[in-house]
Amino acid sequence: METENRYLANVFSKKSVVITKGKGALLWDINGREYVDCASSYGVAALGHCHPKVVEAIKAQAEQLITCHSCYYNDKRAKFIEKLVKITPKGLDKAFLSNSGAESVECAIKLARKYTGKPEIIALMGAFHGKTMGALSATWDKKYREPFMPLIPEIKHVAPDNADKIREAITDKTAAVLMEPIRGEGGVRVPPDGYLQAVREICDEKGVLLIFDEVQTSFGRTGKLFGCQNWGVIPDVMCLAKPFAGGLPIGITVAKENIMSSLKVGEHSTTFSGSPLVCAAGCAAIDALLEEKLADKAAVNGKYFKSALEGLQEKHKIVKEVRGLGLMLGMELRFDVHNVILKALDKGVLVLDAGRTVVRLLPPLVIEKKQIDKAIAVLDTVLGEEENERASSTVPN
Repeated sequence: METENRYLANVFSKKSVVITKGKGALLWDINGREYVDCASSYGVAALGHCHPKVVEAIKAQAEQLITCHSCYYNDKRAKFIEKLVKITPKGLDKAFLSNSGAESVECAIKLARKYTGKPEIIALMGAFHGKTMGALSATWDKKYREPFMPLIPEIKHVAPDNADKIREAITDKTAAVLMEPIRGEGGVRVPPDGYLQAVREICDEKGVLLIFDEVQTSFGRTGKLFGCQNWGVIPDVMCLAKPFAGGLPIGITVAKENIMSSLKVGEHSTTFSGSPLVCAAGCAAIDALLEEKLADKAAVNGKYFKSALEGLQEKHKIVKEVRGLGLMLGMELRFDVHNVILKALDKGVLVLDAGRTVVRLLPPLVIEKKQIDKAIAVLDTVLGEEENERASSTVPN
């Protein structure tokens, strides 16, 4: 901890724990203490930690070839792209590979502007798309945006969950609407029935591209391979990342072929695009996702987890609402969740926040019911402690 604090940029909200080992939905710290991981590195470890298929693939590929620039062809890259396109929604069959979710969004913004010849991007209030300059411009929270103003022009935000607001915002300069099917950092907000379908119809009517940021909602997380499949809506461009390489860095922008083909040679690239090592891990990750039917497992265990959280809501008045889909869940409290997160960590469960008042749960899709039960028991205890502390603090002397 002292070494990281001394030499690393102070840009992460650090927790006082040193994680050194992981397996499945469990982590261990430097002292050998076990934790149930309901954070999965902000959704990266959807397969769990050190999935054997991914470990085997990485070991084998590391002895064969680690890096190969995309100016050359590569067998593992070709295999990964083929596996990817076979599972993406129909028509999204041309991809660009990068290294993170923010990069996948950067590519999507450039792609929309290049394909349409128009500058304007419409995003949503409450959205989170990343912290590089283009992605940050589409992100809503002022705490991320204000220190870096002015941001990229011609990006505007409209109120979420209201298709009429999007219709009103579209002008003859609009290239695309960029949105998350479920807003993650914005509080795990599931859209109302018919909303995504209505946005798709408006984009078709106005000749505007629809971009889904599925960095957090894809790879089986919501009970479907891709979040948009819960509503039967297919975007023109989709941004992917986090779990698609089993824990190694990856970003993917996938689009309809005619749209992706608007980018010409040299107009968008990155040195590490399609690394053989990452692509080998990605092949193993997709195989594991499909062979182990992890989307189905996320649907079943997600219902179990959500029901248990709703039980906590009934028991604890400080819980305002439980929401989510599959294993992308949020529990909104009536106060700041910082202490709850730290107390849960101290009792052996890792959870996240999603804004100031929401506890976010993104466990690995391989989590077992007994591990969910432990997480619920810890949250029950922590919420009870918080209630008692708050009650005692309001009692007059």
